[in-house]
Amino acid sequence: MVKEDIGTEKLILEAAKRVFHERGLAGARMQQIADEAGINKALLHYYFRNKEQLFKAVFAEAFARLIPQINEIFDADEPLFDKIRSFADRYTTLLMENHYLPGFIIQELNSNPNFAAEYLTPERRPNPQKLLSQIQQEVEAGRIRPIQPHQLVISLLGLCLFPFIAAEMIRHVTGMSKEQYMLFLEERKKHIPEFVINAIKP
Repeated sequence: MVKEDIGTEKLILEAAKRVFHERGLAGARMQQIADEAGINKALLHYYFRNKEQLFKAVFAEAFARLIPQINEIFDADEPLFDKIRSFADRYTTLLMENHYLPGFIIQELNSNPNFAAEYLTPERRPNPQKLLSQIQQEVEAGRIRPIQPHQLVISLLGLCLFPFIAAEMIRHVTGMSKEQYMLFLEERKKHIPEFVINAIKP
């Protein structure tokens, strides 16, 4: 692929990201993405045959940015509570920038049994081993309550993910506007880690 092709493809992916962020996968249209990118629809189809293929490319790009950040936190030489705070902040920030991703992952998991194997290859998946060992050491030292390390990590992940998976339901029940919900998500960056930390303190 020549340099110009790479530039055009990046332009398309950035435009698609903005349209998907605003309208989600179901509401986005290829013509809207072409207009956002400032190109004609024929050129868009030259790079990406359909909306689903384009969405997968946007997902792969976001996923590729997420994993190094997560592994950086997992591997850091810092106290466990600081890691919990860093994870909640960075992961929530990324989901706020790409809030369509959780719904897409669930959709793919339901329709494609090989989705996890396709995307979570050894070089692309998170590696929590250092964090899991650190949690176990904290338990054995009596610095946190007895808890199975995998349970703690999955609980933290679930607390971060749920407000994005169930965003429309939560907004409907609470009556929050979109702006209020974004503020609510910002607050969760601090609420989630403190909730978890207080739950595991001895």
